[in-house]
Amino acid sequence: MSLRSGLSRVWAFLREKVGLHGLGLIASLIVIAFAAVVLYRMLHDLKLADVVNALTEKNPWHVAAAFVLVGCAYLTLTFYDWFALRSIGKDDVPYRVAALSGFCSYSVGHNVGFTVFTGGSVRYRIYSAWGLGAIDVAKVCFIAGLTFWLGNIAVLGLGITIHPDAATAVDQLPPAVNRIIGIGALVLLVAYVIWVSMAPRNIGRSSWFVTLPHGRSTLVQIGIGILDLTLCASAMYMLMPAHPYIDPVSLAVIFVTATLLGFASHAPGGLGVFDAALLVALPQFDKGEMVGALLIFRLFYYIVPFALALTLLGVRELRLGTFSLGRRKTQCDAEAAVDAVSPGTASLAPERVEPSRPPLGRQVAP
Repeated sequence: MSLRSGLSRVWAFLREKVGLHGLGLIASLIVIAFAAVVLYRMLHDLKLADVVNALTEKNPWHVAAAFVLVGCAYLTLTFYDWFALRSIGKDDVPYRVAALSGFCSYSVGHNVGFTVFTGGSVRYRIYSAWGLGAIDVAKVCFIAGLTFWLGNIAVLGLGITIHPDAATAVDQLPPAVNRIIGIGALVLLVAYVIWVSMAPRNIGRSSWFVTLPHGRSTLVQIGIGILDLTLCASAMYMLMPAHPYIDPVSLAVIFVTATLLGFASHAPGGLGVFDAALLVALPQFDKGEMVGALLIFRLFYYIVPFALALTLLGVRELRLGTFSLGRRKTQCDAEAAVDAVSPGTASLAPERVEPSRPPLGRQVAP
């Protein structure tokens, strides 16, 4: 009882003095530090020449296929926002705007970290031009995040149920326990679909709430998430060393688990955490070849989209700035034209003639 009381006091102290946000930041830093130590222990004896040789020996067709798959994955990410906008009733926002927002928000969020805040800021900047407020953007972020998590539950549930050994390589739990976890995740997913199919479901309070997508829309939502993760895992699979063999389902389970760990760490691009999880779960592969595969994947999935997103946002801001300057110039020219016309118009108006009055003290003869 005294131990529980002591832990309660410690938790109350941390919650009051540090705050939940501060505790989350501390937890993220601990995860990142732990991953950095693991990476150092695994790679401290790795030679740069081994990595260079692994990169040069990659099959160009496999590298090209991985690039195309990553491009398709980012195309799928645009459907996150498009689906979310339709779910909250913002059908007037065209797909091109949803595509720009989805691509740029995820590209920036993946690289900067803290996707909820960074990606949300990019979304607000884009959608505010179409009349969406902060609450609308928050709803879009919520529905898009829900799509991501439903897709993760589906992929991990299926993968762990089929190949529980793959999850064991990451979480070190017995395969039987992992299979139970996978089946439980699938049961939970089916129960959620049934729950939203029975009646409209709202999440939130009276001042702010989101109506969850109904049954059929939820299936579409899950499909979008599955397609996104499958394309990403397939891109990583194309970059993996040829030997020893690993089946695609096992790699998908390990890849999605590593992605979630990197996402939970809030590290920019999951740097260190994602890589450490893959290296720990796949010790049978040569370290140099694995590092080479990870470098190419990071180039395709993080660096190239990030550079493209910054370019698109910069061009958009320049166009908005040019349009604003042009509009202000047009307005100023119109006002100047009105001022120029006003004096001439006044001169054309008939003058008011005052009646003549005799000087004071002077009598007018009859």
